[in-house]
Amino acid sequence: PIEKVFRDYYAEKPVSEDVFKLYSDMYTYDPAPLNARSVSIDTTAVFLKERVELDAAYGGERLTTFVILPRDSRASPPFQTVVVFPGSGALYKRSSDDMLLGGIFSAMVRSGRALLYPIYKGTYERGSALRSDDPDETNLYRDHVIAWVRDLSRSIDYAETRPDLDADRLAYFGISWGGLTGPIMTSVESRFETSVIVAGGLTMGSTQPMVDPFNFLSRVTVPTLMLNGRYDSFFPVQSSILPYFENLGTPEADKKLVVTDANHYVLSYGRNRMTGEILDWLDRYLGVVQ
Repeated sequence: PIEKVFRDYYAEKPVSEDVFKLYSDMYTYDPAPLNARSVSIDTTAVFLKERVELDAAYGGERLTTFVILPRDSRASPPFQTVVVFPGSGALYKRSSDDMLLGGIFSAMVRSGRALLYPIYKGTYERGSALRSDDPDETNLYRDHVIAWVRDLSRSIDYAETRPDLDADRLAYFGISWGGLTGPIMTSVESRFETSVIVAGGLTMGSTQPMVDPFNFLSRVTVPTLMLNGRYDSFFPVQSSILPYFENLGTPEADKKLVVTDANHYVLSYGRNRMTGEILDWLDRYLGVVQ
């Protein structure tokens, strides 16, 4: 028998503020030297990609973060910075050489913005025992979520040390898996000015409440753009996408949902429109690139 897993998010309530404070405290870490080191720099016609290693916020591990800077743009530093959380393919690849940097990523760089792309625990060279992006109730999954938030925040700590990155104008960009985790990232990390969620939504499985995105949605207050497909089998509109969007704590005037006649791969359908929506959103909330 195949058990049907389903959550009715319209019937659920997020945890109280007191409980949420306890949960959010789990993601904090003590300040410590970054001990950052530039490892390599690669260039293309579009961007400069610098690999940086720094101390992670846990376990004595080293964290790799890529800084991707525009080369053929009219913009000048410090660059507005978009922090990337990728799709789940990153969990199954073992080399960051396989990072996808075309399409919308290239468009954001061409617009005169920098990308900050952490190699989150369990992805690429930092592969671990975690084998799936599906949330579950294990401590292994819980500990990875906490590590992901710390990896993201630690990378922003590093961005604040660079004169060529504008850490006061930060955007979160989460695609698919990164869209699922987006509410945790943008509610716990207060340095974001805006958020873009592509093909993200809520899953039907249960997980420990301190890493359940549903408990974080109402605490998200940054302007948020969501781009989704009407025929997405991973995140259906009625049961997944709409509960995500409607539970965001962002003021109505500062959140937008665009649903197109696409499946999960929303960026492959109406690519020009989706690119325009994203760049217009960044212009609106980070400012037009100068």
